[in-house]
Parts: sequence; structure tokens; C-alpha cells
Amino acid sequence: MEQRTERQTSMAILAKSSLSHLEQRIETLGELPQYTFLRSPEIGLTMVRGRAGGTGEAFNLGEMTITRCVVRIEDFTGFGYVGGRSKRHAELAAVCDGLLQTEAWKPKIYSQIIQPLQTILQQQQAKQQRQTEATKVDFFTMLRGE
Repeated sequence: MEQRTERQTSMAILAKSSLSHLEQRIETLGELPQYTFLRSPEIGLTMVRGRAGGTGEAFNLGEMTITRCVVRIEDFTGFGYVGGRSKRHAELAAVCDGLLQTEAWKPKIYSQIIQPLQTILQQQQAKQQRQTEATKVDFFTMLRGE
């Protein structure tokens, strides 16, 4: 199994978090540095691939709407890709990705954005697992002795 890089993990957390949680966390940073758009937020489609049984032959499952954005902060390029049609979410994800590459902002972004969002996502996942477990039905077969 492939290991994710620190940046890939951060980008996944930013993409999977809700826009409202991301905006709340960004407000804790105060004023952000100036940035310019290399690619303004834009909405498009991407092909989603699946595997039969999770390990079988790959197949095209269908298309999914995504929004992407690319920003320049100082000498760094930040990328944001999010599922759905939220231009603001893609922009904020790109800004955070760009700031994670700067020495001055990296510790702040991890402590005030990435780690709290990761905790929220883990809590949401645990809640969903509990709800799924509550509806789980175990089937078993009884054999009659002959």
C-alpha cells in the first residue's frame, strides 16, 4: 500500500472538510498574506474509477463534479481540488496548501487548520461507523442434525 506524503494528507483533509469548518478555522489565523490566482476557481468533471470487490479489474464508475483552484503566495503555488461545486472551498484549500509550503506559516496552518479539521473528520467517521454498526444485521445458518 502506498504511503501518503504529508502534503497529500493535508490536501485530503482540506478537501474532505466542510466549507463551514474550514472557514471557521481560517478565521483564527487573522489576516492572510496576499495571493494571486494562477487559475481562478473553476468547476468541471472528472472520471471516477472503481474496482470490482475493491481489488478486481478497474472500471469507469461515472463522472463527479469537482472544483479546482491554483494560487501563488510569495514564490509558492497552492492547489485546491474539492468534490462538488464550491469555488470558495477550492480557493481556501489552495491558499492553505500554499501557506503550508512557507516556513513562517506552516506551523500555524498545521496547528490551527489541519489538526483541528483532522480531528473533526475522525469524529465524523467514528459517528458514521457507530451508526452503521447499529443497523448491522448478522446472518447465520443453523444446521439441523439428520
